[in-house]
Amino acid sequence: MKIIKSFNVLNRELNFNKNIGFVPTMGSLHKGHIYLIKKAKFKLRKVLVSIYVNPTQFNEKKDFNRYPRNIDKDISILRKLGVDYVFVPNNNEIYNKGIKRKIKISKKDKVLCARRRIGHFEGVLAVINRLLENINAKFMYLGEKDYQQIFLIKKYLQNKFKTKIVGCKTIRNKNKLPLSSRNILLNKKSLKNSENISKILYNFKRRITYKFSDSKLLESYLLKIKLLCDKVEYFEIRNSQNLSKKFTKKNFKIFIAYKQGNVRLIDNF
Repeated sequence: MKIIKSFNVLNRELNFNKNIGFVPTMGSLHKGHIYLIKKAKFKLRKVLVSIYVNPTQFNEKKDFNRYPRNIDKDISILRKLGVDYVFVPNNNEIYNKGIKRKIKISKKDKVLCARRRIGHFEGVLAVINRLLENINAKFMYLGEKDYQQIFLIKKYLQNKFKTKIVGCKTIRNKNKLPLSSRNILLNKKSLKNSENISKILYNFKRRITYKFSDSKLLESYLLKIKLLCDKVEYFEIRNSQNLSKKFTKKNFKIFIAYKQGNVRLIDNF
């Protein structure tokens, strides 16, 4: 496994003449990341994983500083998985002079997390754009826990690059909570409450499938969720294809963002 810190070395080492699977991460790796890496390894001969905590996608400096980091543990995990290349750039490598730190999104796309976390996805798009400009991978693998992120990356960047974006299923623990690097920041009570919220969402998805016209169902489940967290930022049903509020029984998806103390969590079913 080769650890690389600059785009120049990365391009020299890979030449990008081979079939490369790319998994971008912010580190603090868990079984969700491992699933993405295994999908890439199954499909392609070579796998590249990046580890970079992108400052431009954080609304608050405190949140950026608090984000869990454990590069030594991450490298150990990647080595055991047989990853071929690990790209670990610094801020100057990603955002050197003249590089855009934000990519604008349209007003109609400022829904869900894009509405609450001002500038977040603009920062996500900027760093993915920067990576794909320099990493000519055949496929890029992303987890569907960050469903809106995949939607916006496909909408704003996919046509610019040859890299195909592959969305992979959300990996959950035995109590249905989606795996996230932020979970490590939860205390025992908050973790248990978050697991119960995921179970409520699962049951809500099943019930709404049979009671699709019941307009009060969402409100009743929202009340249950509010008892288990400090704040619900949003709890909405939207079209899974375009994230609009015009949905049917065949294309709806449930989205939620909530806080346990100062830890923000998202989920979708």
